Amino acid sequence: MRRLSSADLEGICGHFRRLDAGSRRARFCGTVSDNGITKYALSIFRYDSLVCGAFIDGQLRGVAELRGVLHFWPSTTEAAFSVEPDWQNIGIGDALFERLISMARNRSVRSIRLMCLKENSLMRHLAVKHNAQLHLDQDAVEAVLYPYWPTPASVAAEFIGETMRITHLFLDERSLVQP
Repeated sequence: MRRLSSADLEGICGHFRRLDAGSRRARFCGTVSDNGITKYALSIFRYDSLVCGAFIDGQLRGVAELRGVLHFWPSTTEAAFSVEPDWQNIGIGDALFERLISMARNRSVRSIRLMCLKENSLMRHLAVKHNAQLHLDQDAVEAVLYPYWPTPASVAAEFIGETMRITHLFLDERSLVQP
């Protein structure tokens, strides 16, 4: 698991395209075409976003986004998650959730909001597991989390993740240069 950058754009598009119809609907709260996925992926690295990915055997299988990170304090961010169907229920979503919470804490984010469809029981379960308050609407559920202040452990977790990201990018560069 590591933070993603614009160099991962192709992998992100591939991940979103591998989501089946139900997973796409759950992730985007509606249907979205491959063209719509490409447009969305191109906007994923806005100036105020952080994106993490879970890799299995070098393939991106889960993505988590935290948007609105650089807004004025106290900031409220929006989170979104997706895990490919064949890789659900093995802890990837939980690990991505933990990583985003650490990243939010380290930036003094005061609240994290995420929306999901009422029938998205996996996302509702993850939100409750991480102490989110759920607000039910007619068709959707809004989950709100209030991260604690940064701790040495949350800073260390992000530092280790960033070190892994930089190492990965460095190794990728070296493999391109070697014959």
